[in-house]
Amino acid sequence: MEIIIKQIEEKENVSTAKMIRNVFIELDAPQKGTVYSDPTTDNLYELFKTPKSIFFIAKIGEEVIGSCGVYPTEGLTEKCAEIVKFYLSQEYRGKGIGKELMQKCFRSAKEFKYEQLYLESLTQFSKAVGIYESLGFIKLNEPLGNTGHNSCNVWMLKKL
Repeated sequence: MEIIIKQIEEKENVSTAKMIRNVFIELDAPQKGTVYSDPTTDNLYELFKTPKSIFFIAKIGEEVIGSCGVYPTEGLTEKCAEIVKFYLSQEYRGKGIGKELMQKCFRSAKEFKYEQLYLESLTQFSKAVGIYESLGFIKLNEPLGNTGHNSCNVWMLKKL
C-alpha cells in the first residue's frame, strides 16, 4: 500500500470532490453552507491556480484518500491564509496521512511567507479539531475572512 502525496491534477477533480462529500455523508455533517455545497469543490485544480495557494491530495493507486490545501481566502490579511478542504477517507484515518498532508501545507505556507493559518470546521469533526489543537491551532470565538461557509461553528488560528 504505497501512499503518494502530490499536488492535484485536473483529472483528479471528480474523485477528490467525491471523497470530500463522502466524509460529510459519513459524519452526518451539514451540507448547506459548507464545502459540501461549495461549487469550487468540483473544480479544485482550477481554484488552486490562485497565486500563493496549493492543494495536496493523498492517493493509493488511483483512489484519492485525502486532501488538504492552503488558500489566501478573501477577507484575511495578506500574512494569513486558510487551511482548506482537509479530509481523509474513513479507513485511512489514524495512520499519520492527515498529519503528513498538514505538514506539507505548513511548509508551503511558510514558503509563501504567511505568518498565520486560519481554519474552519464543524463540531461533527471533533477528532479533526483535536488534531488541529495538537498541531498548534487555538480556538477563536468568531470567524475570520469571507469563506462563505456559514454553517461552520469551529474557528481556529495558528502562528507559523
